[in-house]
Amino acid sequence: MRSLDGTRGAVRVEETYDTDIDDLWEACTKPERLARWIAQVSGDLRPGGSFHAVFTSTWTGPGRIDVCEKPHHLLLTTEPGTDDEAQIEAWLTDENGRTHLVVEERGLPQDRLHFFGAGWQAHLEDLARSLGDEASADLQPWTDQTPEPRWRARWAELAPAYEQSELH
Repeated sequence: MRSLDGTRGAVRVEETYDTDIDDLWEACTKPERLARWIAQVSGDLRPGGSFHAVFTSTWTGPGRIDVCEKPHHLLLTTEPGTDDEAQIEAWLTDENGRTHLVVEERGLPQDRLHFFGAGWQAHLEDLARSLGDEASADLQPWTDQTPEPRWRARWAELAPAYEQSELH
């Protein structure tokens, strides 16, 4: 977690997965794969296109695909043109058949960064569970009002440690 200015900040998480870069890229870009671990996504899913997402965390809203460079780099803007505009950027790197993923979300309210840090860690853990077969990460139904239960429980478990963390 780091400060960008007096009010906004960024959260950066990373993990290495036991799958090749093409598989992880699909898990991060294909609607049917995204629904297995993070969000229901629909819309014009190409560079410059707009989408709508409902995350397992209940965040719901519009976004825009700014950069999509298969299989290494993805940049999204959520809630473009509003006071809540933020960017989610992902970088994937091949590491001898495994794939290293870095996700950074910028433009977040600085006083709530710990909530986002815990949320992203829980999302990346769900991603790990979703890889390898056609099953989901055992997700229960969620809506824009009710978070996915296992994601919510893990987020609640992680949030206090993130709240104690210092900004960089």
